[in-house]
Amino acid sequence: MPEPRRYVLTGAPGAGKTTLIEALRHRGHVTVREAATDVITQRQAQGHAEPWREPSFVDAVAQLQRHRQTSSHGPVQLYDRSPLCTLALARHLGRPIGPALASELNRIVRERTYQRPVFLIGPLGFIRNTPARRISYAEALAFAHLH
Repeated sequence: MPEPRRYVLTGAPGAGKTTLIEALRHRGHVTVREAATDVITQRQAQGHAEPWREPSFVDAVAQLQRHRQTSSHGPVQLYDRSPLCTLALARHLGRPIGPALASELNRIVRERTYQRPVFLIGPLGFIRNTPARRISYAEALAFAHLH
């Protein structure tokens, strides 16, 4: 059986990637949710107000991305972000690259896990903050620039 074709949607926080991924899922496509938001939501439910400040945050995101990538099935898969986006997040947060992220980056390059075309979703011109997304529009643009 041929390897699945995995495509990444990325871009500025609040650009509408998750909304687009959900619309594609409702149309029958295999989609994979963004890991960082889910890590934040889970840790906030455990009482951690700002989990992105924790040293283990970036590696936790990379580990969840790895799990989701290896447990997703279908000939074409659409991802809301990738480990390369997690690398941009680590740089944006001023964090070192931890062992889980380094391992995942090496693996996806070696195995050519994702298709080369990446769908870059442009900023909407504003950002709507949520409990998991507390970033200014200027910060969102700076983060998007790292991509």
